[in-house]
Amino acid sequence: MTRRGWLLFATMSLVWGVPYLLIKVAVEELSPPELVLLRCALAAALLLPLAAAQRRLRVPRPLWPALALFTVLEMTGPWLLISYAEQTLSSGLAGLLVATVPIVSVVAGRVLGEADRLDGVRVAGLAVGMAGVGALLGLDVGGGELLAVGAMALVVLGYGTAPLVITRRLGGVPGVAVSAWALALTAVVYLPFGLPSLLAGPVPSGRVVGSVVALAVLCTAAALVLFFALIREVGPNRALVITFLNPAVAVALGIVVLGEALTAGTLVGFPLVLLGCVLATRRSRERAAEPQLVPASAGS
Repeated sequence: MTRRGWLLFATMSLVWGVPYLLIKVAVEELSPPELVLLRCALAAALLLPLAAAQRRLRVPRPLWPALALFTVLEMTGPWLLISYAEQTLSSGLAGLLVATVPIVSVVAGRVLGEADRLDGVRVAGLAVGMAGVGALLGLDVGGGELLAVGAMALVVLGYGTAPLVITRRLGGVPGVAVSAWALALTAVVYLPFGLPSLLAGPVPSGRVVGSVVALAVLCTAAALVLFFALIREVGPNRALVITFLNPAVAVALGIVVLGEALTAGTLVGFPLVLLGCVLATRRSRERAAEPQLVPASAGS
């Protein structure tokens, strides 16, 4: 890769590992609907004018149902559920659970006929990845955290299937348009749930306000723009590798900034999840030259 490619790659690996920390801080004072509303409204306010200025905002009318489905699977559902889960789970564990998204993507793609065939190596990867998830849950999760883990399971399901909507229906729509409209739609959905409590409640602390602004501006709006630049610079295959690095950043930040523990589940489970994802997403030789899908939004 070029020097610019490496710089974009390193930046994205960091930027999309940070949201778990920021969400953990924000939900100390904000409800999940309030946080999602603020995040999406701020990010949409930045991306919509950018897409309009580039004349890349238009989405053909017949594709709006597909855009709505993508929005629910990629943002409207997952971002609420992550915020809810991090009221209980550590930011590092949330990031590690999201690391299983490539495994779900492989299975969903195979079921719908979008993915390469499951050879022995890929099946082994699925098994290793699930063993890693078992280690994470068995060693790190208590009985009072099961609902939060269930919420994260729905997040992974949404993130793993949303890209299929892109490949099947939205492949011809610019990524910046998809992301901008998805952010705007999600903000509208949460407006009646988040705005009244925001107006009636106390003003959040500066720490929480800073987390929300960083989450919306840096980890959502700017991150999506950088991600598109990364794809153009290094191609979709190399860009997808950030999926494997983000959880490590999330765990490290949780330990260093929030004082979260480096648990046995992390030490045992994360390497297995990482290895499983690498093996499960490996393509067979006959399809090695084909382009691979990268989600329009991979951020948490």
